This record gives sequence, C-alpha cells and structure tokens, in this order.
Amino acid sequence: MSLQKDIIIRSKKIRESARGEECTIRIPGVCNRNPETVVFCHDDGGGVGGKASDVFGAYGCSSCHDVVDGRVQLTVPTKLIKEKYFNEAIKRTQQILINKGLLKV
Repeated sequence: MSLQKDIIIRSKKIRESARGEECTIRIPGVCNRNPETVVFCHDDGGGVGGKASDVFGAYGCSSCHDVVDGRVQLTVPTKLIKEKYFNEAIKRTQQILINKGLLKV
C-alpha cells in the first residue's frame, strides 16, 4: 500500500494556508500565476467522494487545478503532468508548510 493511502491527515489550517499564495504546480503554458485563484489541491486516491491526505497536496491556481483534476485536457496525458509537475509541487508545498509551522517532521 502507498503511504498516501495509509495516512489520512485533515487540516483546515493547511487547506486555508493556500489563500493568497503562489501556485506551486506551475504547469508551463497553463499556470495563470494569479494568487487570488490559488486553492489547496489534493492528489487523487481518496476514493469516491474522498480526497487524499492534506500532507499530499499542493497550492494550485485555478488553471493548474483544472488540469490536475482532469477538468481540462492537454495534449500530454494527465498522468504525465501529475508525475512531472504535481509531485514536484507537493514537495514545494510541504516545504512551505514546514516553514509556516503547519507541518512538522
């Protein structure tokens, strides 16, 4: 089983911390770079109606979020976009959360 499935952490503070932040997903040609549209984006894996742990999320502008969630399709498969950009964004976001004191290791 993956770590994402084993540990489910829900934190309103983590989710709300995205407000006004820069997008950490940053898909070239997609990212609108507007901090007013940034929300906390979850990786899939939570099952029907569920979401993955807040530890495995990223700050995403509305445009990048649409791609990650599959609402907007690119010529590159969503799986590849997630592997390249979303996984890196999770790492960047985790560092921000550590710096904000919202995630401790």
